[in-house]
Parts: sequence; structure tokens; C-alpha cells
Amino acid sequence: MTENDIATTIIGAAIDVHKALGPGLLEKAYQECLFYKLQQMGLHVEKEKPMPLVFEGVKLECGYRIDLLVESKVVIELKSVEALNDVHLAQTLTYMKLGNYKLGLLINFNVVFLKDGIKRVVNKL
Repeated sequence: MTENDIATTIIGAAIDVHKALGPGLLEKAYQECLFYKLQQMGLHVEKEKPMPLVFEGVKLECGYRIDLLVESKVVIELKSVEALNDVHLAQTLTYMKLGNYKLGLLINFNVVFLKDGIKRVVNKL
């Protein structure tokens, strides 16, 4: 599957989760449900994947974690906030750059219609 195929599947699953739960829950609830749903669809999903920082040639464990990594290709950063802002986008891009991933999805579940809370993020490697 390509990154775009994976992203399409993820978005469909996220919409299903949002329809079932609605807005207003904690990020962790959406993370667990989306993780479960994607696994049930047969995708390889890593939750809370550690993302080390390399500084001056040394790998440092700084506590950075990708919310979900799907098929070792697509980064998913989940939020449940009033509105997405530039810091959320920067966080997603940082994870993508650190892991050399091309595509990410920044998903805010705290919206009436999930399509309004999804941003595709592309790393121009």
C-alpha cells in the first residue's frame, strides 16, 4: 500500500471512530479506539512509538512519541483541542523529519465534523 492508500484507510477509520464517540473526549480515548480499529482492518500499527532525537551524532531519548505509526509509513498525531494551531503542525512535521516519514495526518477529534479536523502533512524529504 502507498502512503496515500494508507491515509485514505486511516481517515475512513477515524471518521467511524468519531461517529461512534463524538467530540469532547480525551485524546487517549480516540487513540485507543483508532488503534484498535486499524488493527482490526489488518494494518500494522505502532502506538506511542518512541522517537529519539539525534544531536551531535548522539541518539538521545527525549520522551518524544508518535501517537500512531501505520505500516511504518504514515504518522498520525491525534488531538482533542478547541482548534489546531501551528505548534501542532510543527510537532507532526518534527516527528516526520526525525523518522524520515513522507506523510502524516494531524487529526483533531474535538470538532463537529471530523473532515474539518484533519490535516495532511507532507515532508518534502
